[in-house]
Amino acid sequence: MTAPAPHPSAPARRPRWQRWLIDAALIAMVFAAVQLWQTRHVPSGPAPAFAGPLAAGGQGSLAAWRAAHAGGPVAVYFWADWCPICTAQQGSVSGLAEDWPVLTVAMQSGSPADVAGVLAERGLAWPTVVDADGAISARYGLAGVPALAVIDADGQLRSVAVGYTTALGMHLRLWWARLVAA
Repeated sequence: MTAPAPHPSAPARRPRWQRWLIDAALIAMVFAAVQLWQTRHVPSGPAPAFAGPLAAGGQGSLAAWRAAHAGGPVAVYFWADWCPICTAQQGSVSGLAEDWPVLTVAMQSGSPADVAGVLAERGLAWPTVVDADGAISARYGLAGVPALAVIDADGQLRSVAVGYTTALGMHLRLWWARLVAA
């Protein structure tokens, strides 16, 4: 009688922390790929200029906003009254506005009076340019909301994030824009 053939040994399993690390890296890669795809039409270089009616009355523009907050980065937050993710993120945007200059753009949310009503109903004291037809958002290459554009002190578009962005992520983007421009 011959001895049975040895069974090939099973491949060694990776430790749990390595599997988690690989999973986290894959998730991060998917997230980065989605962000790149969502911002594929965003222009690079100087931030596109825009002007429009303010929800509070009068006219507002990016140039006037930057002039009022010269010397540092500013954020432009694109949102819509019909967007549930925008509603979920509004506390983070209000918190960001306590530390950084944030101009908001209400995309396809009605007239200035309609947008003013939404802001009042939600208790938001945001300076808001009304983008009734989506033309401002289109200049930024945005097909959806919410979106956060960070513009450095020199008027260069430093970063654009589409979709839900954490409060920490918003703050870090503005901090980075100030650091890079220094």
